Amino acid sequence: MFGTAIIIFREVLEASIIIGILAAATRNVPNSRRWIFAGLLAGLVGAGAVAASTDVIGSLASGIGQEIFNAIVLGVAVVMLAWHNIWMSSHGAELARNAKTVGRKISDGTSECSVLLVIVGLAVLREGSETVLFLYGIAASNDGGQSSMMLGGMIGLLAGVAVGYTLYSGLVHMPMRLFFAATGILVLLLAAGMASQAAHFLIQADLLPSLAAPLWDTSAILPESGLPGMLLHSLIGYDSRPTGMQIVFYLTALIAIFIGMKWVARPRASIKK
Repeated sequence: MFGTAIIIFREVLEASIIIGILAAATRNVPNSRRWIFAGLLAGLVGAGAVAASTDVIGSLASGIGQEIFNAIVLGVAVVMLAWHNIWMSSHGAELARNAKTVGRKISDGTSECSVLLVIVGLAVLREGSETVLFLYGIAASNDGGQSSMMLGGMIGLLAGVAVGYTLYSGLVHMPMRLFFAATGILVLLLAAGMASQAAHFLIQADLLPSLAAPLWDTSAILPESGLPGMLLHSLIGYDSRPTGMQIVFYLTALIAIFIGMKWVARPRASIKK
C-alpha cells in the first residue's frame, strides 16, 4: 500500500502542480478553465490508450520505446510551456490592468487557451501512463493485493491534489504584480525541468551522451524520495544525481525562454514610455 501511495502521490503531484500553476497564471484569460478541463480529460484518455498498448510501446526501438515516448512528450510540453510564458509576457500587463473585463478585451485568449489544452493534456498523459506502468509492476509482483493498492492509490491521489491546490490557492491570493512575476518564474522553471527530464530519458535510451554521470550527488542531503525532494523535482526539475547533459538542456531551455520573454515584452515597454 505504501509503495502505491508514494507512486500515485508523486505522479499526481507533478501533474497537479503544472495544472495549478497554469490555472493560476491564466485565471483572467477567457474560457481557460474549460480548456484546462478538456486537456485533463484528453490526457486521461491518452493515458488509458497508452496503458492498453504498453507491450507495443515497450517493444518499440529495441525495448527503449517508453523512454523515447517520455522524451517526446516532455519535449512537446517544453515547447508549449515556452509559448505560454512568452504569450503571458506580452499580455501580462494588460491582464493585470483589465482584470475585471479581460474576457471581453483580450481577443487572442482562445489561441492561448488551446495551448493550455495541449500542456495539460501532455502532463496528464505522461504522468498517467507512468502511473499505469508502475502499478502494473507492483501488481505483477503481487505486493499487498488489489484492496491495498486501491487504498494506497486513493491516499496518494488525494495528497497530490491537495498539495497542487494549496499551491494554486497561494498564487491566486497574491497581489497582481507579484502574481505575474511568480507564475512566470514557476512556468519558466517547469519548462527547464522538463527539458532536463527529457535529456534523462534520451540518455537512458542511449541516444545522447551523459557528458558526466553524475555531475554531483546530493541524494544524501536532499533525496528525491522525500517530500521536499519530490516538490522540488516537480517545481524546478530537481535531480539529486544529474548528468552533465541534463544541466546543458536545463540551462539552454531556461536561457532561451527567458530571452524570448524579454524580447516579446520589450516593444510593449517602449510603447508605454
